[in-house]
Amino acid sequence: MSPTAKSAASPLAADADGASPVAGRSRLYFPTGSSHRIANVRRLIEQVAAFTTNVLITGESGTGKEWAARYMHELSPRRHLPFVPVNCGAIPGELLESELFGHEKGAFTGAISARMGRFEIAEGGTLFLDEIGDMSLSMQVKLLRVLQERIYERVGSNRSRSCDVRIVAATHRNLEQAILDGQFREDLFYRLNVFPVELPALRERTDDIDGLIDNILQRCDQSGVRPVTITPGAVRILRQYEWPGNIRELSNLIERLCVLYPGGIVDIAQLPTRYTASAALRDSDRQDVAVTRESGPQPQDFELPAEGVPLKTYLENIEIALIRRALHEANGVTAQAARQLQIGRTTLAEKMKRYGITAGHA
Repeated sequence: MSPTAKSAASPLAADADGASPVAGRSRLYFPTGSSHRIANVRRLIEQVAAFTTNVLITGESGTGKEWAARYMHELSPRRHLPFVPVNCGAIPGELLESELFGHEKGAFTGAISARMGRFEIAEGGTLFLDEIGDMSLSMQVKLLRVLQERIYERVGSNRSRSCDVRIVAATHRNLEQAILDGQFREDLFYRLNVFPVELPALRERTDDIDGLIDNILQRCDQSGVRPVTITPGAVRILRQYEWPGNIRELSNLIERLCVLYPGGIVDIAQLPTRYTASAALRDSDRQDVAVTRESGPQPQDFELPAEGVPLKTYLENIEIALIRRALHEANGVTAQAARQLQIGRTTLAEKMKRYGITAGHA
């Protein structure tokens, strides 16, 4: 089956269980999605996978740049050879050259034996240079030479080694701005940016959140963690969140909920305050705007889910979220939280008792 045909059956060419379609390879999980943005990313990856073209993947932290690189490798003729990731931002600059090119015995203090570098380990396969924007200018020069001439030397050696690796780089930085700031070489940028792939932030494709949650729950189940059932109301709240940590943050949240409520049901009240409060505040802002209009609030100012909504429960959840947020920002001081909510301290105490909220666990 062709990559395109496979992807039509399941986003990002994952099998029904979320695993890589390539038999005999490690089971790689890909975030699902059917939105236009992620479908375009999938199409680009499938287009370039069969070539040796250098690829630059950009996107915010947590958007899944490494899974995109792995998926590209799995669809390429190099899939039976190594996929070798290197986080250029996590390795000190003085050690990165040895990490990439290897070193000979005695090349520097502590080099008690010869060591292969990542280029050598990835021979014939794919080398994934993550956070390439954090690489020092001196290392950028050495990397550029390898990309141009396809040769390198181990540290402490004058013997050139040829290399045949597919280079996929990634960054969350704006490299064009970094070039203007003198922090990134323009010639290296053009060498890497032969085929650009931009991953959208999760807030730009919130329609995919349902599928992503199912994918993550399935992964939790396969790792031995009993998955939770997340109600439509809770999912609706999660769609309204901005997700600064993108898919990584969503994955961490779902895994945490599975640990807290194994096999249970997660409704709005079980979501952490930061998610419910932000949604509640937006709902409040929308209503404030509506009631200030001369004609009063209009039906289009409010969104109702297709399955309907229990108004009393929904409003109570908003109230709980706002009380928790106020207590959190007031460091548990009830009087201060009451002032922020513009209600009396006694009224707040009564509401906290009714909802089972304690100041120390808001």
